[in-house]
Amino acid sequence: MCQRSRFVRIIAYPGQRTLNLNISRLYTSIVAIVGLLPSHAVAAEEGQSTEAVSQQSLDDAWWTGPIIAAGAGTLPQGHALVEPYIYDVIRYGRYDNDGDERSAARTHSYGSLTYILYGVTDRFTAGLIPTFGYNNVSGGRDSSGIQLGDVSVQGQYRLTQFQQGSPIPTVSLVVQQTLPTGKYDRLGENVNDGLGAGANTTTLALYSQYYVWMPNGRILRSRFNVSYALSDDVDIEDVSVYGTNAGFRGTASPGDVLTINSAWEYSITREWVFAIDLIYQHDASTRVDGLQTDPATGNIQRIDEDFGSAWRFGVAPAIEYNVTSRVGVIAGARWFVAGRNTSATITPVAAINMVF
Repeated sequence: MCQRSRFVRIIAYPGQRTLNLNISRLYTSIVAIVGLLPSHAVAAEEGQSTEAVSQQSLDDAWWTGPIIAAGAGTLPQGHALVEPYIYDVIRYGRYDNDGDERSAARTHSYGSLTYILYGVTDRFTAGLIPTFGYNNVSGGRDSSGIQLGDVSVQGQYRLTQFQQGSPIPTVSLVVQQTLPTGKYDRLGENVNDGLGAGANTTTLALYSQYYVWMPNGRILRSRFNVSYALSDDVDIEDVSVYGTNAGFRGTASPGDVLTINSAWEYSITREWVFAIDLIYQHDASTRVDGLQTDPATGNIQRIDEDFGSAWRFGVAPAIEYNVTSRVGVIAGARWFVAGRNTSATITPVAAINMVF
């Protein structure tokens, strides 16, 4: 498939013991998976020389795309892409201010998002991304029903196009605007009904994509994306996703978010592909400022809270199966293996990618 959109997320230095344990597990898992892929050594054992190995053609490689990294390619004019995701963000712990993993009540945040993209011209693709979700809390109150999250619109302009034999990758500039359509404050007695952030968020991103032919002739497709998100201030009343209580009036100032994402896809056969993402995110501090009125006594207290910066590092292995060059499915999981001031989560994900 020529296009793939990203799965969006939706943290002092980590404690050495926690980080080493998680990275060791990650390294072992990757080595085990890569060991299953066809290798040049196998071909050599069968008596095939390096010169005898034929290169896989680009037309013979079908792609769905990795779980997270967006595609730098744009859709041909008049063509559309629809890609619904379903996922479950499972929180099993939390990384504290020192980067040590702490236990936390298990929660499940079930969600869906759908990428609806259209090729306005060969170089420019426009898109709409609605989201929905439901929170299930162990020992707590669940969402009262499926809730609408924030909706995003985006435009992607392709600057360069990869050509076989050229060192120049496909590169695109992307602008995304997230609109505050989801509930985020005045949540009453159920904070888990809040699936929005309440902010208008502008994200600027640069996407790149390149193809490499491995010694055995198979194609390895790589992506490297960098994005930066800026949000405006949010007016807050009462109970909100920012941790405020009934009687609060004030504002929240969400911190900027930097995301760096690298991904690789190995074409095992025309239909089957192994994919893996590596993702790093850094959140600047979010600040909440306002007045808290005690509903019982009427006493007013000034609230000025700075939540501090956060970061997280994650990995997302997946398997793709491409039914045709225009229809593919992917299943995998995103795991944040280290971080600071952030939740420790693992997120099973499945999606179907359809180009029309």
